[in-house]
Amino acid sequence: MKDFLDEIRNCIDAESFVKLTLSKPSDKQSELTNVYVRPIKLKNEPRLSFTYKYKTNDQVKNFDLAESVEQIKTLIEEAFKNATLFTTQNNWSLQTSKKGKISVKKSPPSLTEPDDISHDRSKTKRADSSKPYLHFLGITDKKGNIIPKMADKYRQINKYLEIIEGLISSADMPENISVVDMGSGKGYLTFALYDYLQNTLKLKAQVTGIELRKELVGYCNLIAQQCEFTNLKFECKPIQEFEQDKIDILIALHACDTATDDAIAKGILSKAQLIICAPCCHKQIRQQVKGKEQESPLLKYGIFKERQFEMVTDTIRALIMEEHQYQSKIFEFVSNEHTRKNIMLVGVKSQTKKANISRDKIDSIKKEFQIDEHYLERLVDKHIS
Repeated sequence: MKDFLDEIRNCIDAESFVKLTLSKPSDKQSELTNVYVRPIKLKNEPRLSFTYKYKTNDQVKNFDLAESVEQIKTLIEEAFKNATLFTTQNNWSLQTSKKGKISVKKSPPSLTEPDDISHDRSKTKRADSSKPYLHFLGITDKKGNIIPKMADKYRQINKYLEIIEGLISSADMPENISVVDMGSGKGYLTFALYDYLQNTLKLKAQVTGIELRKELVGYCNLIAQQCEFTNLKFECKPIQEFEQDKIDILIALHACDTATDDAIAKGILSKAQLIICAPCCHKQIRQQVKGKEQESPLLKYGIFKERQFEMVTDTIRALIMEEHQYQSKIFEFVSNEHTRKNIMLVGVKSQTKKANISRDKIDSIKKEFQIDEHYLERLVDKHIS
């Protein structure tokens, strides 16, 4: 440990520090998955910037050089088994064994040029503003400049693609990916996803948008033709009537009330590798418990009751996905500064079958809140039984 930390101090002094990565969490259940460290200049003073990668978000903190070394030492001792230091002279790899023994190895440098150390370097944009589809959708002008009133939508698109990128890397995807976006609306995110999969990640993808409003379907199909997006199409029909055996990625953003459940059920029954939902209104459970007195004093007030049953509805959805071998996550999709309906519910198909305790949890929640039935239960059980 001392040798590794000394090497960090030395390469900082010699200005040969490129970056440091911390990986392989000591606790496999930890929400913190990686830490990336890079040098920056803040008000012309050298600092190290730490990016803490959690399962649902990133956090960035900057430390002076002395604090940085102490922070790295603490992270190695308490949180991570592996650390890799990249310098312009050598790479240094630290590994901690199961018994706590630390070993350090030196190897030739993989990066011989220092990184950009400006603090305000621009973020990677996964949706290039010069793309024609952004202009056709009214997000950019003819020169590829973002139209001011559409700036929030452009940021949302890039955040969405960032989330999708991470989720795809965690799922077991086939060579030819079938994506279905249920409730595609004006198609902002559908077009962005198709372009990103097909033209940026160079994956073979067939993307279908399902939308009830006929005028939007015609509008989106016209833009797809103008952009020569040959494997992107939009269909006008209810989610319940859409039939397709092969779905690898199922998306349903802001599908109202039980339409979210219809979409999740389609994903589960088709054994989709990835189910991505942003639930909208949550009426089914709320109406079902209407008139039933709840024990918790928190549910005495209408606004708290509404929020509580939103959480109950989405928790049961997540547990039903777990019951069918999905690893579920619930997190904020966009800042709640703009909307409170900002929750994203994700299921990643697990390749290993685990002992299922989700049914007991579901039954316990239903009993606690006097719920007779969750709509998603009925949909899935009906087809599987």
